[in-house]
Amino acid sequence: MILEHADITIPPGQQAAFDEAIVRGVTTVISQAKGFRGWRVQRGIESAERYVLTIYWDTLENHTVDFRGGPLFAQWRAIVGPFFAKQPVVEHFSLVGEAPMH
Repeated sequence: MILEHADITIPPGQQAAFDEAIVRGVTTVISQAKGFRGWRVQRGIESAERYVLTIYWDTLENHTVDFRGGPLFAQWRAIVGPFFAKQPVVEHFSLVGEAPMH
């Protein structure tokens, strides 16, 4: 499994609208993508305009080729793209170890 980590910055004062948009975008668009396994989005406490979106994919190619190269990516960007203050920084990670959350 691959973890996509997207660091997103939006303009000040847009948090409520972006909260709705990002949840809607993931649940109605990204969730349809091949290899999609789950997601989490968190808003910064010290920097309320900063968000971290994590998405779990079966393979790297499910994100980079299947999703980004297909029609769902344009639908996703139409929902969340207008909120971006700058281009998100997206990186991918593989699991080294974990423990259950309590």
